[in-house]
Amino acid sequence: MAMTTTQASMAIAPNDNVASKPAYLEALTYVERLHRRLLDVIKDELDRIGCSEINSVQALLLFNIGDAEMTAGELRTRGHYLGSNVSYNLKKLVEAGYISHQRSRLDRRSVRVRLTDKGRAICKSIDELYNKHCRSVAEVGDISIAELKLINSTLHKLERFWTDQIRYRL
Repeated sequence: MAMTTTQASMAIAPNDNVASKPAYLEALTYVERLHRRLLDVIKDELDRIGCSEINSVQALLLFNIGDAEMTAGELRTRGHYLGSNVSYNLKKLVEAGYISHQRSRLDRRSVRVRLTDKGRAICKSIDELYNKHCRSVAEVGDISIAELKLINSTLHKLERFWTDQIRYRL
């Protein structure tokens, strides 16, 4: 009796799953390591411009707020703040004068934040850092735009996979 295509692929699948585990775990390691390295790069830039009163997570928050006005919840979904308490960091940024906050007129429980001039200066520094990276990533990093697009596509698929794992309890 001959196997159908589906039966043949199912027969191969367990070996493929075992073989894919090292690649999957390596990808997880890179995702985590790259986020931490990004925070190191931002911290180095903060040191270079003489800004010692905020940390790299707070600078990343400022960059992600940019010209917008948003809530802590919106920031959480928009950015990735590994091991960080967004509300705590926002409070510290308000105290240091980098952002201003105001209660929402529609929902008094909700606080909206926006950058002050001091916050915009840090946002501009991080933006300039990213612009410098964009100009040199191909030559210095040997990473083409096509490779970046492929990485982005793959990471988007991985994010969707993880989201589905949570949403549908797979």
